[in-house]
Amino acid sequence: MDSNKIKNLAFGARDALRAEVAARIDAVLEPGSPERLDQPEKTRQLEAAIDDKGMDAVVESTAYTWFNRLCALRFMDAKGYTPVPVVTPRRGATQPAILADAAEGIFDPDFGFSRLVRDRVQSVLTGGSGSGANRTEAAYGELLVAVCDRYTEAMSYLFGEAAASSLVMPQGLLAEDSILSRIVEEMDDEECETVEVLGWLYQFYVAERKAEFNASGDKATADDIAPATQLFTPDWIVKYLVENSLGRLWMLNNPGSLLADRMDYYIAPEGETEDFIKVYSPEELTLCDPACGSGHILVYAFDLLFEIYQEEGYFPEDIPALILQNNLFGMEIDGRAAEIAKFALEMKAREKDPAFFEKNIDANVTVLEPVKFEPGALAGAGPLAGATELLDAFEHMTEVGSLYVPAPGDMAAVDNAIVNLSEGDLFGMSMLKKLRTMKGVLEALSRRVDCVVANPPYLGSGHFNSYMSNWIKREYPDEKGDLCTCFIRRGFGLATAYGYSSMVTMQAWMTQGTYAKRYLKLTASSEWHISEHMHSIR
Repeated sequence: MDSNKIKNLAFGARDALRAEVAARIDAVLEPGSPERLDQPEKTRQLEAAIDDKGMDAVVESTAYTWFNRLCALRFMDAKGYTPVPVVTPRRGATQPAILADAAEGIFDPDFGFSRLVRDRVQSVLTGGSGSGANRTEAAYGELLVAVCDRYTEAMSYLFGEAAASSLVMPQGLLAEDSILSRIVEEMDDEECETVEVLGWLYQFYVAERKAEFNASGDKATADDIAPATQLFTPDWIVKYLVENSLGRLWMLNNPGSLLADRMDYYIAPEGETEDFIKVYSPEELTLCDPACGSGHILVYAFDLLFEIYQEEGYFPEDIPALILQNNLFGMEIDGRAAEIAKFALEMKAREKDPAFFEKNIDANVTVLEPVKFEPGALAGAGPLAGATELLDAFEHMTEVGSLYVPAPGDMAAVDNAIVNLSEGDLFGMSMLKKLRTMKGVLEALSRRVDCVVANPPYLGSGHFNSYMSNWIKREYPDEKGDLCTCFIRRGFGLATAYGYSSMVTMQAWMTQGTYAKRYLKLTASSEWHISEHMHSIR
Protein backbone atom coordinates (compact mmCIF):
# COMPACT_ATOMS: atom_id res chain seq x y z
CA MET A 1 0.00 0.00 0.00
CA ASP A 2 1.27 3.50 -0.90
CA SER A 3 0.71 5.46 2.30
CA ASN A 4 1.43 8.75 0.53
CA LYS A 5 -1.54 8.25 -1.79
CA ILE A 6 -3.79 7.48 1.13
CA LYS A 7 -2.46 10.46 3.05
CA ASN A 8 -3.12 12.74 0.08
CA LEU A 9 -6.69 11.46 -0.13
CA ALA A 10 -7.41 12.07 3.55
CA PHE A 11 -5.63 15.45 3.69
CA GLY A 12 -8.17 18.23 3.76
CA ALA A 13 -11.12 15.82 3.44
CA ARG A 14 -12.34 16.47 6.97
CA ASP A 15 -12.58 20.26 6.60
CA ALA A 16 -14.16 20.04 3.15
CA LEU A 17 -16.77 17.51 4.22
CA ARG A 18 -17.58 19.38 7.44
CA ALA A 19 -18.24 22.54 5.44
CA GLU A 20 -20.40 20.66 2.94
CA VAL A 21 -22.45 18.89 5.62
CA ALA A 22 -22.93 22.08 7.65
CA ALA A 23 -24.21 23.90 4.57
CA ARG A 24 -26.60 21.05 3.76
CA ILE A 25 -27.97 21.01 7.32
CA ASP A 26 -28.61 24.77 7.16
CA ALA A 27 -30.45 24.33 3.85
CA VAL A 28 -32.53 21.38 5.08
CA LEU A 29 -33.58 23.16 8.28
CA GLU A 30 -34.71 26.33 6.51
CA PRO A 31 -38.44 26.96 7.03
CA GLY A 32 -40.32 25.64 4.04
CA SER A 33 -37.37 23.67 2.65
CA PRO A 34 -38.21 20.89 0.15
CA GLU A 35 -36.93 18.34 2.66
CA ARG A 36 -39.37 19.57 5.32
CA LEU A 37 -42.22 19.05 2.86
CA ASP A 38 -41.09 15.78 1.24
CA GLN A 39 -39.34 14.02 4.15
CA PRO A 40 -40.72 15.49 7.40
CA GLU A 41 -39.84 12.46 9.56
CA LYS A 42 -36.18 12.44 8.52
CA THR A 43 -36.04 16.19 9.06
CA ARG A 44 -37.42 15.79 12.59
CA GLN A 45 -34.84 13.06 13.30
CA LEU A 46 -32.06 15.38 12.16
CA GLU A 47 -33.33 18.16 14.41
CA ALA A 48 -33.59 15.74 17.35
CA ALA A 49 -29.99 14.60 16.83
CA ILE A 50 -28.80 18.23 16.85
CA ASP A 51 -30.81 18.97 20.00
CA ASP A 52 -29.35 15.88 21.69
CA LYS A 53 -25.70 16.07 20.60
CA GLY A 54 -25.16 19.63 19.40
CA MET A 55 -24.58 20.92 15.89
CA ASP A 56 -20.80 20.47 15.84
CA ALA A 57 -20.98 16.83 16.94
CA VAL A 58 -23.62 16.03 14.30
CA VAL A 59 -21.58 17.76 11.58
CA GLU A 60 -18.41 15.92 12.63
CA SER A 61 -19.94 12.46 12.80
CA THR A 62 -22.05 12.88 9.65
CA ALA A 63 -19.14 14.19 7.58
CA TYR A 64 -16.92 11.30 8.56
CA THR A 65 -19.59 8.64 8.13
CA TRP A 66 -20.27 9.82 4.57
CA PHE A 67 -16.54 9.76 3.89
CA ASN A 68 -16.37 6.26 5.36
CA ARG A 69 -19.41 5.12 3.34
CA LEU A 70 -17.92 6.31 0.05
CA CYS A 71 -14.55 4.71 0.84
CA ALA A 72 -16.28 1.49 1.93
CA LEU A 73 -18.29 1.37 -1.30
CA ARG A 74 -15.11 1.97 -3.31
CA PHE A 75 -13.46 -0.94 -1.48
CA MET A 76 -16.48 -3.18 -2.13
CA ASP A 77 -16.46 -2.18 -5.81
CA ALA A 78 -12.77 -3.03 -6.10
CA LYS A 79 -13.28 -6.44 -4.48
CA GLY A 80 -16.33 -7.24 -6.61
CA TYR A 81 -18.71 -7.34 -3.63
CA THR A 82 -21.25 -4.93 -5.17
CA PRO A 83 -23.48 -6.34 -7.98
CA VAL A 84 -22.57 -3.29 -10.11
CA PRO A 85 -19.87 -0.75 -9.14
CA VAL A 86 -21.57 1.96 -7.09
CA VAL A 87 -18.92 4.69 -7.00
CA THR A 88 -16.54 3.39 -9.67
CA PRO A 89 -16.82 3.99 -13.43
CA ARG A 90 -16.20 1.16 -15.86
CA ARG A 91 -12.96 1.33 -17.79
CA GLY A 92 -13.04 4.23 -20.23
CA ALA A 93 -16.17 5.79 -18.68
CA THR A 94 -16.56 8.76 -16.35
CA GLN A 95 -19.84 8.08 -14.53
CA PRO A 96 -20.23 5.42 -11.81
CA ALA A 97 -21.40 2.18 -13.43
CA ILE A 98 -24.66 2.07 -11.46
CA LEU A 99 -25.60 5.53 -12.80
CA ALA A 100 -24.59 4.70 -16.38
CA ASP A 101 -26.81 1.61 -16.23
CA ALA A 102 -29.74 3.57 -14.78
CA ALA A 103 -29.49 6.04 -17.66
CA GLU A 104 -30.08 3.04 -19.95
CA GLY A 105 -33.01 1.85 -17.85
CA ILE A 106 -30.97 -1.02 -16.35
CA PHE A 107 -31.18 -1.82 -12.63
CA ASP A 108 -29.35 -4.92 -11.44
CA PRO A 109 -31.89 -7.16 -9.67
CA ASP A 110 -29.30 -8.15 -7.02
CA PHE A 111 -29.64 -4.66 -5.54
CA GLY A 112 -33.32 -5.34 -4.96
CA PHE A 113 -34.41 -1.79 -5.80
CA SER A 114 -38.17 -1.34 -5.49
CA ARG A 115 -40.32 -0.21 -8.39
CA LEU A 116 -40.73 3.13 -6.58
CA VAL A 117 -36.95 3.67 -6.52
CA ARG A 118 -36.52 2.72 -10.17
CA ASP A 119 -39.36 5.02 -11.28
CA ARG A 120 -38.03 7.87 -9.15
CA VAL A 121 -34.52 7.61 -10.62
CA GLN A 122 -35.82 7.51 -14.18
CA SER A 123 -38.16 10.42 -13.50
CA VAL A 124 -35.29 12.53 -12.19
CA LEU A 125 -33.08 11.61 -15.16
CA THR A 126 -35.77 12.76 -17.58
CA GLY A 127 -36.34 16.07 -15.78
CA GLY A 128 -39.34 15.13 -13.69
CA SER A 129 -40.18 16.14 -10.13
CA GLY A 130 -37.20 16.49 -7.80
CA SER A 131 -34.61 16.65 -10.57
CA GLY A 132 -33.39 20.15 -9.75
CA ALA A 133 -30.76 21.97 -11.76
CA ASN A 134 -28.54 18.92 -12.23
CA ARG A 135 -30.57 15.85 -13.17
CA THR A 136 -27.59 13.50 -13.22
CA GLU A 137 -26.41 14.52 -9.74
CA ALA A 138 -29.94 14.21 -8.36
CA ALA A 139 -30.41 10.76 -9.88
CA TYR A 140 -27.08 9.59 -8.48
CA GLY A 141 -28.13 10.85 -5.07
CA GLU A 142 -31.29 8.74 -5.30
CA LEU A 143 -29.24 5.70 -6.28
CA LEU A 144 -26.76 6.19 -3.41
CA VAL A 145 -29.58 6.43 -0.87
CA ALA A 146 -31.11 3.24 -2.29
CA VAL A 147 -27.76 1.44 -2.11
CA CYS A 148 -27.35 2.51 1.53
CA ASP A 149 -30.85 1.16 2.23
CA ARG A 150 -29.82 -2.11 0.54
CA TYR A 151 -26.89 -2.58 2.92
CA THR A 152 -28.58 -1.23 6.05
CA GLU A 153 -29.73 -4.62 7.29
CA ALA A 154 -26.26 -6.16 6.98
CA MET A 155 -24.29 -3.08 8.14
CA SER A 156 -26.66 -0.65 9.86
CA TYR A 157 -23.81 0.95 11.84
CA LEU A 158 -22.45 2.36 8.56
CA PHE A 159 -25.33 2.55 6.09
CA GLY A 160 -28.37 3.11 8.33
CA GLU A 161 -30.14 6.46 8.72
CA ALA A 162 -29.15 6.58 12.38
CA ALA A 163 -25.48 6.57 11.33
CA ALA A 164 -25.81 9.57 8.99
CA SER A 165 -28.88 11.15 7.48
CA SER A 166 -29.38 10.86 3.73
CA LEU A 167 -30.72 14.44 3.85
CA VAL A 168 -27.20 15.81 4.28
CA MET A 169 -25.33 13.74 1.72
CA PRO A 170 -22.34 15.69 0.30
CA GLN A 171 -23.26 17.46 -2.93
CA GLY A 172 -21.41 17.62 -6.24
CA LEU A 173 -20.11 14.06 -6.00
CA LEU A 174 -19.87 13.73 -9.80
CA ALA A 175 -17.75 16.85 -10.22
CA GLU A 176 -14.24 16.39 -11.56
CA ASP A 177 -12.56 17.54 -8.32
CA SER A 178 -15.09 16.06 -5.86
CA ILE A 179 -14.20 13.96 -2.82
CA LEU A 180 -15.69 10.96 -4.63
CA SER A 181 -13.45 11.40 -7.66
CA ARG A 182 -10.44 11.61 -5.32
CA ILE A 183 -11.52 8.42 -3.54
CA VAL A 184 -11.85 6.51 -6.81
CA GLU A 185 -8.50 7.81 -8.09
CA GLU A 186 -6.40 7.35 -4.95
CA MET A 187 -8.05 4.13 -3.70
CA ASP A 188 -7.11 2.16 -6.79
CA ASP A 189 -7.32 -1.63 -6.96
CA GLU A 190 -3.82 -2.02 -5.56
CA GLU A 191 -4.62 0.11 -2.50
CA CYS A 192 -7.79 -1.95 -1.96
CA GLU A 193 -5.93 -5.25 -1.81
CA THR A 194 -6.30 -5.20 1.99
CA VAL A 195 -9.10 -3.74 4.09
CA GLU A 196 -6.50 -2.12 6.36
CA VAL A 197 -6.48 0.76 3.86
CA LEU A 198 -9.56 2.14 5.68
CA GLY A 199 -7.72 2.17 9.00
CA TRP A 200 -4.84 4.11 7.51
CA LEU A 201 -7.32 6.52 5.92
CA TYR A 202 -8.88 7.21 9.30
CA GLN A 203 -5.54 7.88 10.96
CA PHE A 204 -4.65 10.40 8.26
CA TYR A 205 -8.19 11.85 8.35
CA VAL A 206 -7.79 12.83 12.04
CA ALA A 207 -4.05 13.60 11.82
CA GLU A 208 -4.50 17.36 11.64
CA ARG A 209 -6.73 17.40 14.70
CA LYS A 210 -4.26 15.16 16.56
CA ALA A 211 -1.36 17.47 15.66
CA GLU A 212 -3.32 20.51 16.82
CA PHE A 213 -4.02 18.90 20.19
CA ASN A 214 -0.44 17.73 20.73
CA ALA A 215 0.90 21.19 19.93
CA SER A 216 -1.59 22.94 22.18
CA GLY A 217 -0.55 21.46 25.52
CA ASP A 218 -4.22 21.61 26.52
CA LYS A 219 -6.04 19.23 28.82
CA ALA A 220 -7.95 16.61 26.82
CA THR A 221 -11.68 17.11 26.55
CA ALA A 222 -13.91 14.09 26.04
CA ASP A 223 -13.87 14.77 22.29
CA ASP A 224 -10.06 15.09 22.16
CA ILE A 225 -9.12 11.72 23.62
CA ALA A 226 -9.91 9.48 20.64
CA PRO A 227 -8.09 11.50 17.94
CA ALA A 228 -5.23 12.36 20.31
CA THR A 229 -4.52 8.69 21.05
CA GLN A 230 -5.40 7.13 17.68
CA LEU A 231 -2.50 5.11 16.27
CA PHE A 232 -2.60 2.49 13.50
CA THR A 233 -0.35 -0.39 14.57
CA PRO A 234 2.18 -1.68 11.97
CA ASP A 235 1.67 -5.21 10.63
CA TRP A 236 4.71 -6.84 12.21
CA ILE A 237 3.75 -5.65 15.71
CA VAL A 238 0.18 -6.87 15.30
CA LYS A 239 1.39 -10.28 14.14
CA TYR A 240 3.88 -10.57 16.99
CA LEU A 241 1.24 -9.76 19.61
CA VAL A 242 -1.46 -12.05 18.22
CA GLU A 243 0.81 -14.98 17.36
CA ASN A 244 2.37 -15.05 20.83
CA SER A 245 -0.99 -15.00 22.61
CA LEU A 246 -3.78 -16.52 20.53
CA GLY A 247 -1.38 -18.56 18.40
CA ARG A 248 0.60 -19.70 21.41
CA LEU A 249 -2.50 -20.81 23.30
CA TRP A 250 -3.56 -22.94 20.33
CA MET A 251 -0.07 -24.44 19.97
CA LEU A 252 0.09 -25.32 23.67
CA ASN A 253 -3.18 -27.20 23.28
CA ASN A 254 -2.22 -28.71 19.91
CA PRO A 255 1.57 -29.28 19.82
CA GLY A 256 1.33 -31.08 16.48
CA SER A 257 -0.47 -28.19 14.75
CA LEU A 258 1.02 -26.85 11.53
CA LEU A 259 -0.06 -23.35 12.54
CA ALA A 260 3.46 -22.56 13.78
CA ASP A 261 4.75 -22.82 10.20
CA ARG A 262 2.46 -19.94 9.20
CA MET A 263 3.39 -17.61 12.08
CA ASP A 264 6.50 -15.61 11.21
CA TYR A 265 6.83 -13.95 14.63
CA TYR A 266 5.88 -16.87 16.87
CA ILE A 267 8.31 -17.74 19.67
CA ALA A 268 7.86 -21.31 20.83
CA PRO A 269 8.11 -21.79 24.62
CA GLU A 270 11.28 -23.44 25.88
CA GLY A 271 11.67 -25.82 28.79
CA GLU A 272 8.80 -26.61 31.11
CA THR A 273 5.47 -25.36 29.75
CA GLU A 274 3.52 -23.05 32.03
CA ASP A 275 -0.05 -23.70 33.11
CA PHE A 276 -2.42 -22.81 30.31
CA ILE A 277 -6.11 -22.75 29.47
CA LYS A 278 -7.35 -26.03 28.06
CA VAL A 279 -9.08 -25.50 24.70
CA TYR A 280 -10.92 -28.35 22.98
CA SER A 281 -12.40 -26.52 19.99
CA PRO A 282 -11.61 -23.37 17.98
CA GLU A 283 -15.03 -22.07 19.01
CA GLU A 284 -13.77 -21.79 22.60
CA LEU A 285 -10.91 -19.39 21.83
CA THR A 286 -11.66 -15.76 22.76
CA LEU A 287 -9.70 -12.57 22.11
CA CYS A 288 -10.51 -8.97 22.97
CA ASP A 289 -8.92 -5.67 22.02
CA PRO A 290 -10.19 -3.19 24.66
CA ALA A 291 -9.13 -0.15 22.61
CA CYS A 292 -9.52 -1.58 19.14
CA GLY A 293 -9.47 1.57 17.02
CA SER A 294 -10.08 0.60 13.39
CA GLY A 295 -9.60 -3.09 14.16
CA HIS A 296 -6.13 -3.95 12.82
CA ILE A 297 -5.45 -6.44 15.62
CA LEU A 298 -8.89 -8.05 15.28
CA VAL A 299 -8.47 -8.41 11.52
CA TYR A 300 -5.22 -10.34 11.85
CA ALA A 301 -6.71 -12.46 14.64
CA PHE A 302 -9.50 -13.31 12.18
CA ASP A 303 -6.91 -14.57 9.67
CA LEU A 304 -5.21 -16.71 12.29
CA LEU A 305 -8.49 -18.11 13.57
CA PHE A 306 -9.55 -18.99 10.03
CA GLU A 307 -6.37 -21.08 9.67
CA ILE A 308 -7.14 -22.82 12.99
CA TYR A 309 -10.73 -23.63 12.01
CA GLN A 310 -9.62 -24.95 8.62
CA GLU A 311 -7.01 -27.15 10.25
CA GLU A 312 -9.78 -28.63 12.39
CA GLY A 313 -11.85 -29.53 9.33
CA TYR A 314 -14.60 -26.91 9.41
CA PHE A 315 -16.28 -25.96 6.12
CA PRO A 316 -14.71 -22.68 4.89
CA GLU A 317 -18.07 -20.98 4.30
CA ASP A 318 -19.14 -21.70 7.91
CA ILE A 319 -16.01 -20.31 9.54
CA PRO A 320 -16.48 -16.51 9.22
CA ALA A 321 -19.80 -16.49 11.05
CA LEU A 322 -18.38 -18.69 13.83
CA ILE A 323 -15.39 -16.36 14.29
CA LEU A 324 -17.49 -13.20 14.53
CA GLN A 325 -20.04 -14.80 16.83
CA ASN A 326 -17.71 -16.69 19.17
CA ASN A 327 -14.10 -15.58 19.06
CA LEU A 328 -13.46 -11.86 18.54
CA PHE A 329 -14.48 -8.87 20.67
CA GLY A 330 -13.54 -5.22 20.50
CA MET A 331 -14.28 -2.09 22.52
CA GLU A 332 -13.76 1.48 21.37
CA ILE A 333 -14.73 4.98 22.56
CA ASP A 334 -14.59 6.39 19.01
CA GLY A 335 -17.71 5.42 17.09
CA ARG A 336 -16.14 6.33 13.76
CA ALA A 337 -13.14 4.06 14.30
CA ALA A 338 -15.50 1.31 15.48
CA GLU A 339 -17.39 1.62 12.17
CA ILE A 340 -14.17 0.74 10.36
CA ALA A 341 -13.36 -2.12 12.72
CA LYS A 342 -16.77 -3.71 12.16
CA PHE A 343 -16.63 -3.14 8.43
CA ALA A 344 -13.11 -4.55 8.18
CA LEU A 345 -14.08 -7.74 9.99
CA GLU A 346 -17.19 -8.16 7.90
CA MET A 347 -15.20 -7.65 4.69
CA LYS A 348 -12.84 -10.41 5.83
CA ALA A 349 -15.91 -12.58 6.39
CA ARG A 350 -17.33 -11.69 2.95
CA GLU A 351 -13.99 -12.58 1.35
CA LYS A 352 -14.31 -16.12 2.70
CA ASP A 353 -18.09 -16.50 2.44
CA PRO A 354 -19.86 -14.94 -0.60
CA ALA A 355 -23.23 -15.28 1.16
CA PHE A 356 -22.09 -13.52 4.35
CA PHE A 357 -24.07 -10.29 3.79
CA GLU A 358 -27.31 -12.27 3.73
CA LYS A 359 -26.62 -13.74 7.18
CA ASN A 360 -26.94 -10.35 8.93
CA ILE A 361 -24.22 -11.11 11.48
CA ASP A 362 -22.61 -8.16 13.24
CA ALA A 363 -19.02 -8.16 14.43
CA ASN A 364 -18.78 -7.88 18.23
CA VAL A 365 -17.31 -4.37 18.41
CA THR A 366 -18.92 -2.32 21.17
CA VAL A 367 -18.91 1.47 21.06
CA LEU A 368 -18.41 2.70 24.62
CA GLU A 369 -20.75 5.64 24.25
CA PRO A 370 -21.72 7.96 27.09
CA VAL A 371 -25.20 7.86 28.61
CA LYS A 372 -26.54 10.77 30.61
CA PHE A 373 -29.88 11.12 32.39
CA GLU A 374 -31.59 14.38 33.24
CA PRO A 375 -32.08 15.13 36.96
CA GLY A 376 -34.99 13.15 38.33
CA ALA A 377 -35.34 11.02 35.21
CA LEU A 378 -34.51 7.83 37.12
CA ALA A 379 -37.05 8.37 39.89
CA GLY A 380 -38.81 5.05 40.29
CA ALA A 381 -36.05 3.19 38.44
CA GLY A 382 -35.04 1.28 41.54
CA PRO A 383 -31.39 0.76 42.63
CA LEU A 384 -30.02 2.46 39.50
CA ALA A 385 -31.10 5.87 40.77
CA GLY A 386 -28.61 5.51 43.64
CA ALA A 387 -25.77 3.94 41.64
CA THR A 388 -23.74 7.15 41.66
CA GLU A 389 -20.41 5.71 40.51
CA LEU A 390 -22.03 3.79 37.64
CA LEU A 391 -24.03 6.79 36.39
CA ASP A 392 -21.02 9.07 36.75
CA ALA A 393 -18.80 6.71 34.75
CA PHE A 394 -21.36 6.39 31.96
CA GLU A 395 -21.74 10.14 31.72
CA HIS A 396 -17.97 10.25 31.14
CA MET A 397 -17.64 6.99 29.19
CA THR A 398 -15.58 8.55 26.38
CA GLU A 399 -13.04 9.52 29.06
CA VAL A 400 -12.91 6.31 31.12
CA GLY A 401 -13.75 3.83 28.35
CA SER A 402 -12.83 0.21 28.96
CA LEU A 403 -10.91 1.16 32.09
CA TYR A 404 -14.24 1.11 33.92
CA VAL A 405 -14.67 -2.13 35.86
CA PRO A 406 -18.36 -2.93 36.45
CA ALA A 407 -19.32 -3.40 40.09
CA PRO A 408 -21.21 -6.59 41.07
CA GLY A 409 -24.58 -4.83 41.25
CA ASP A 410 -24.32 -2.71 38.10
CA MET A 411 -25.98 -5.08 35.67
CA ALA A 412 -28.77 -5.98 38.10
CA ALA A 413 -29.54 -2.29 38.65
CA VAL A 414 -29.83 -1.65 34.90
CA ASP A 415 -31.94 -4.79 34.36
CA ASN A 416 -34.25 -3.75 37.16
CA ALA A 417 -34.69 -0.28 35.64
CA ILE A 418 -35.51 -1.78 32.23
CA VAL A 419 -38.18 -4.04 33.75
CA ASN A 420 -39.79 -1.17 35.66
CA LEU A 421 -39.87 1.32 32.79
CA SER A 422 -42.93 1.70 30.59
CA GLU A 423 -42.67 1.88 26.80
CA GLY A 424 -45.98 3.68 26.59
CA ASP A 425 -44.66 7.11 25.61
CA LEU A 426 -41.75 8.78 23.80
CA PHE A 427 -40.04 9.57 27.10
CA GLY A 428 -40.16 5.91 28.14
CA MET A 429 -38.83 4.76 24.77
CA SER A 430 -35.96 7.23 24.98
CA MET A 431 -35.10 6.04 28.48
CA LEU A 432 -35.21 2.40 27.40
CA LYS A 433 -32.84 3.12 24.54
CA LYS A 434 -30.34 4.63 26.98
CA LEU A 435 -30.71 1.75 29.43
CA ARG A 436 -30.22 -0.86 26.71
CA THR A 437 -27.10 0.97 25.58
CA MET A 438 -25.81 0.78 29.15
CA LYS A 439 -26.62 -2.92 29.31
CA GLY A 440 -24.70 -3.65 26.10
CA VAL A 441 -21.68 -1.70 27.30
CA LEU A 442 -21.72 -3.42 30.71
CA GLU A 443 -21.86 -6.82 29.02
CA ALA A 444 -18.77 -5.95 26.98
CA LEU A 445 -16.90 -4.54 29.99
CA SER A 446 -17.73 -7.61 32.11
CA ARG A 447 -16.56 -10.19 29.55
CA ARG A 448 -13.35 -12.10 30.34
CA VAL A 449 -11.40 -13.67 27.51
CA ASP A 450 -8.43 -15.95 26.90
CA CYS A 451 -6.32 -13.30 25.16
CA VAL A 452 -6.30 -9.53 25.64
CA VAL A 453 -4.33 -7.94 22.80
CA ALA A 454 -3.92 -4.18 22.40
CA ASN A 455 -1.87 -1.18 21.44
CA PRO A 456 -3.31 0.89 24.28
CA PRO A 457 -3.79 4.66 24.14
CA TYR A 458 -0.86 6.80 25.23
CA LEU A 459 -1.77 9.96 27.12
CA GLY A 460 0.27 11.30 30.02
CA SER A 461 -1.41 12.57 33.16
CA GLY A 462 -0.37 16.10 32.24
CA HIS A 463 -3.06 16.03 29.54
CA PHE A 464 -5.79 14.59 31.78
CA ASN A 465 -8.75 16.89 32.37
CA SER A 466 -9.89 17.33 35.95
CA TYR A 467 -12.47 14.55 35.80
CA MET A 468 -10.04 12.03 34.30
CA SER A 469 -7.31 12.98 36.75
CA ASN A 470 -9.52 12.49 39.82
CA TRP A 471 -11.16 9.32 38.50
CA ILE A 472 -7.89 7.62 37.51
CA LYS A 473 -6.17 8.56 40.78
CA ARG A 474 -9.03 6.88 42.61
CA GLU A 475 -9.43 3.78 40.41
CA TYR A 476 -5.80 3.24 39.31
CA PRO A 477 -3.68 4.78 42.09
CA ASP A 478 -0.49 2.84 41.20
CA GLU A 479 -0.80 3.41 37.43
CA LYS A 480 -2.11 6.97 37.35
CA GLY A 481 0.81 8.49 35.40
CA ASP A 482 -0.30 7.38 31.93
CA LEU A 483 -3.33 5.81 30.27
CA CYS A 484 -1.10 3.09 28.83
CA THR A 485 -0.13 1.89 32.29
CA CYS A 486 -3.76 1.87 33.40
CA PHE A 487 -4.56 -0.34 30.41
CA ILE A 488 -1.81 -2.77 31.37
CA ARG A 489 -3.55 -3.24 34.71
CA ARG A 490 -7.00 -3.47 33.14
CA GLY A 491 -5.77 -6.05 30.64
CA PHE A 492 -5.03 -8.51 33.42
CA GLY A 493 -8.56 -8.07 34.75
CA LEU A 494 -10.11 -8.71 31.34
CA ALA A 495 -8.14 -11.93 30.83
CA THR A 496 -9.21 -15.19 32.42
CA ALA A 497 -6.90 -17.00 34.84
CA TYR A 498 -3.78 -18.17 32.95
CA GLY A 499 -4.85 -16.08 30.00
CA TYR A 500 -2.62 -13.77 27.98
CA SER A 501 -2.31 -9.99 28.06
CA SER A 502 -0.28 -9.06 25.00
CA MET A 503 0.25 -5.32 24.65
CA VAL A 504 2.52 -2.71 23.16
CA THR A 505 4.00 -1.02 26.22
CA MET A 506 6.70 1.35 27.39
CA GLN A 507 9.69 -0.49 28.88
CA ALA A 508 9.61 1.94 31.80
CA TRP A 509 6.66 0.19 33.40
CA MET A 510 8.99 -2.69 34.40
CA THR A 511 11.88 -0.59 35.68
CA GLN A 512 10.66 2.66 37.22
CA GLY A 513 10.09 2.65 40.94
CA THR A 514 6.64 4.19 40.58
CA TYR A 515 5.43 0.92 39.03
CA ALA A 516 7.35 -1.49 41.27
CA LYS A 517 4.59 -1.81 43.86
CA ARG A 518 2.01 -2.91 41.29
CA TYR A 519 4.47 -5.20 39.49
CA LEU A 520 5.28 -7.06 42.73
CA LYS A 521 1.58 -7.48 43.49
CA LEU A 522 0.94 -9.01 40.08
CA THR A 523 3.93 -11.36 40.06
CA ALA A 524 2.93 -12.63 43.48
CA SER A 525 -0.28 -13.98 41.95
CA SER A 526 0.07 -17.53 40.63
CA GLU A 527 -2.37 -16.95 37.80
CA TRP A 528 -0.09 -14.55 35.93
CA HIS A 529 3.15 -15.20 34.09
CA ILE A 530 3.87 -11.58 33.34
CA SER A 531 7.38 -11.81 31.99
CA GLU A 532 6.15 -14.20 29.31
CA HIS A 533 2.68 -12.83 28.76
CA MET A 534 3.51 -9.14 28.44
CA HIS A 535 5.32 -8.14 25.28
CA SER A 536 7.08 -4.78 25.43
CA ILE A 537 7.80 -3.18 22.07
CA ARG A 538 9.24 0.32 21.99
